[in-house]
Amino acid sequence: MQPKPTQFRRLCVFCGSSKGARDIYIQAAQELGHELAKRRIELVYGGGNVGLMGVIADAVLAGGGHVIGVIPEQLMARELGHTGIQDLRIVKNMHERKAMMAELADGFIALPGGIGTYEEYFEVLTWAKLGIHETPCALLNVDGFYNPVLSLLSHAVEEAFIGSAHRDMASWRKIRLDCWKRWPHIARRISTSGLTRTRFSRS
Repeated sequence: MQPKPTQFRRLCVFCGSSKGARDIYIQAAQELGHELAKRRIELVYGGGNVGLMGVIADAVLAGGGHVIGVIPEQLMARELGHTGIQDLRIVKNMHERKAMMAELADGFIALPGGIGTYEEYFEVLTWAKLGIHETPCALLNVDGFYNPVLSLLSHAVEEAFIGSAHRDMASWRKIRLDCWKRWPHIARRISTSGLTRTRFSRS
């Protein structure tokens, strides 16, 4: 049976340029990639051929899906770009990379990763909080990887640096895919109601 049409045309996935210490992270990236391909959702990602970036891109390709990679010139010069994807876009710097990924995406998902993954995810989360966009933002909390992050957000609420609404509105709008059933507590939505939406252009 073919899956029902989804509201998402493209999802942007932030993830590590390493594969992590355990195979469970590779498995999660593969499952997410297969699910995107099955639902005919295009992958937008950082364009790399290494780490979880390469894993999820290869998984989408293996399922017959479409992949758009966005990579800065500096990383492309180091031969880190995935030349096997259908659409590899080379930009001047990291700022242009993030802006283009945001323009292309209908939603954002963070797989496990390092500092770059956190920075990318929290930037789009901040944009949502400020009402710059209403694009869903989710964490794929593989085997509790993001539990410390979620605890930090709760601590920030307790210390009055984050409003509880910005943390608790995770259930307001979630990205729902079949693979979520295996990885609980993955959707964390930070937004506010009643804000004017700025729609990113699509190309």
